[in-house]
Amino acid sequence: MTDAPFGLVLAIRPQPGCDATVAAAQTMGMAVTGHSLFEIRGLAWEPPPPETIDGLLIGSANAIRHGGANLALFAGKPVYAVGDATAEAARQAGFAIAEIGPGVLQALLDRMAGTSLRLLRLTGAEHVPVSPPPGIEITVRVAYESEPLPLPAPLVERLDGALVLLHSAAAARHFAAECDRAGAPRAGISLAALGPRIAAAAGAGWRRVACAPEPREAALLALARDMCHEPPAG
Repeated sequence: MTDAPFGLVLAIRPQPGCDATVAAAQTMGMAVTGHSLFEIRGLAWEPPPPETIDGLLIGSANAIRHGGANLALFAGKPVYAVGDATAEAARQAGFAIAEIGPGVLQALLDRMAGTSLRLLRLTGAEHVPVSPPPGIEITVRVAYESEPLPLPAPLVERLDGALVLLHSAAAARHFAAECDRAGAPRAGISLAALGPRIAAAAGAGWRRVACAPEPREAALLALARDMCHEPPAG
């Protein structure tokens, strides 16, 4: 297919998610270039006593991939996963899945109202606060961090007229800062964001900003495909 009006459709999320986005796009007939602007690194974390935890609350597959040796202490605990991809990563690591959310942790917790659970939330250094319903207690441990990487000069030269996929608020902020640092004009770049909070984190001045109707990879890629099929402005 022709990705008009964009000369480049770019995914910048951390690996291995970046490659997964490129592969998923290919199955939809889209040509997406992947260049991760982040490196995920595991962090040391102090585990609470396993007997005080009923299950794991996981908002990203990175918590499973980079949770380290302490994860084994909770091998028999069920996982409450934010979405399908996170649940699959937990399954592959040997965890049983108790619940799969719609892509937002708060929505998952709201769905669990009326239960009594003590959950261990393994998360990244930058994460969205949640408000558990009555009866649910959450212990938070930071298990990984995402280190931002610079936009390489050859990629900067291709950004004018590009569509960039944003999977997180951290990615939105970092990409915006890198564009400003490198002198890439926002007015020439369009953004497809996984949700309104992510779009807002990118700030103003872009050629176009659109949000997926739901916080799922398939919805984001469908949005990008629709944007690619629209005629160029003017």
